[in-house]
Amino acid sequence: MSTAILTGPPVAGSSLEADLRSLGFDVRVADGPESLGAQLAATAAHERLALVDPRFVGHTHALRLALKDPRFAAGALPGVLGLAPEARRALPREPAGGPDEAARALEAAGIEVHRPELGVLVAAVPADGAARAEAAAAVAAVDEEKVRLRSAVKSRDGFFTTFCVSPYSRYLARWCARRGLTPNQVTTASLVTALIAAGCAATGQRWGFVAAGVLLIASFVLDATDGQLARYDLQYSTLGAWLDATFDRAKEYSYYAGLALGAARGGDDVWALALGAMLLMTARHTVDFSFNEASHTDAADAGHSSPTAALSKRLDATGWTVWARRMIVLPIGERWALIAVLTAATTPRVTFVVLLVAGTFAACYTTAGRLLRSVRRRARTDKAAAGVLALTDSGPLAEPAARVLRPLRPRGLVVPAVGLLGGAVILATAWTAPLGSPWPVAAAAFYALCSGVALARPLKGALDWLLPPIFRIAEYATILVLAARTEAHGALPAAFGLVAALAYHHYDTVYRIRGGTGAPPRWLVRAVGGHEGRTLLVTVVAALWLGGGQAQDFIFALTALAVVIAAVVLVESIRFWVSSQAPAVHDETGEPA
Repeated sequence: MSTAILTGPPVAGSSLEADLRSLGFDVRVADGPESLGAQLAATAAHERLALVDPRFVGHTHALRLALKDPRFAAGALPGVLGLAPEARRALPREPAGGPDEAARALEAAGIEVHRPELGVLVAAVPADGAARAEAAAAVAAVDEEKVRLRSAVKSRDGFFTTFCVSPYSRYLARWCARRGLTPNQVTTASLVTALIAAGCAATGQRWGFVAAGVLLIASFVLDATDGQLARYDLQYSTLGAWLDATFDRAKEYSYYAGLALGAARGGDDVWALALGAMLLMTARHTVDFSFNEASHTDAADAGHSSPTAALSKRLDATGWTVWARRMIVLPIGERWALIAVLTAATTPRVTFVVLLVAGTFAACYTTAGRLLRSVRRRARTDKAAAGVLALTDSGPLAEPAARVLRPLRPRGLVVPAVGLLGGAVILATAWTAPLGSPWPVAAAAFYALCSGVALARPLKGALDWLLPPIFRIAEYATILVLAARTEAHGALPAAFGLVAALAYHHYDTVYRIRGGTGAPPRWLVRAVGGHEGRTLLVTVVAALWLGGGQAQDFIFALTALAVVIAAVVLVESIRFWVSSQAPAVHDETGEPA
């Protein structure tokens, strides 16, 4: 139970005490400023605390936004101050004045006080009876529940989600809230539904494909509902952040595997297409993440805008172009709707081919825009460079390679060019060299040398953000090419499992950085080898066992590597996301997923 302290006797006829109790607060009343310190001392230090002026008039949801949001240590409205235990330590034992003065004291002490945007909601401390009547009339004039439902939906989302899902999923979110369901339970239900959909697709029967398409849409509706429930009821949590951040990819990539299994039952091997789709989606997201990480902390560019960014803003001001641009990038809603319809109506091969074509077009569109925006970009800050470096996932082999390259002082376009050269060499060699030859190993060693550019100098160049997607494509595609060339039954499914484990590790890195806690610990990156170490290891395994016709040993090695990497990164990820240091973050950006 949290505690709310009214800083004076309540106003006759006020519903303030009842509103606070409906939010889960135990309400206490201080006789005045002189007894406020005693009331504070009587509350448990681990409780969330609210200081409220008894004259406050406003909507209950306005109070909820200031007092109940777990993402912020302190929240304030006129006459209202909410404090998490960590912020309470900065509050004086005998605070002078009311909640507004206490909020200013906290800010002076360096505590960030969140002041939520209320829109049409009312929050006021009337000075007299006439002002109080006017504020009460303003409260009555606003449909609070309508506002709350509207605010549960992201302000920026895709066309399919906005017009085909959110109009009813918000009511499903309210239904869940009124029955005590949590976002984590809804997220888990979404995952289970998607896994059942993947199982239906794996049957290889037409009824299974139809059921899979329907269930995939149902899973997406639940996926939208969990975030809306979190916003509707402010049920944010560290565990929820982890589930929300990782389950989308788990659902989508599991569904790819189900489609590939179903196709195999019908005599069509599409595992290479499934792995290609996973590679493409992960590379696309890495482009988005890396560019945004390089840009949003870039203080040097404050006030500067490229012509491309200016054109983008103009297009976002026109209705139809806004939705057209959001659909072109194939966000998760459009992507899942496309997959669901194609699954039900066509074959897995057609589904993957269309997905790859549409995804490639979307990738070219978004990457071209980011390249044009980067042309005039100035040097980035140390924080931005560190974020891009963490996304490269450079391991222990890149460190000595950096020492070799550092005297050459690579900078500017040389950095992404060297990374691109290394990736091109390893992919071309893996594609053309005879199976079992040592040439892919030599090419992987060269690739590891080229990866040293990520550590040779801070990644502050205009196009240095290209390194993470270049490394993702090089590593994943090398595994895909070597597995596909074996033509052995089970090689591509094993490669799919390995890339899925790696993708989880890379998405986990992204969401840690987004949460403001920095990259995964350096020991974890070294333990799983870094992108260059794993690429070299896979080529060594291929050289040892593919030349002598020992394809099963190669498959076993890929499977074992996938299991080891998945176990290491998953255990560390769970430890982090359920720890008290993990952020209660949820994606409110509206960026395509």
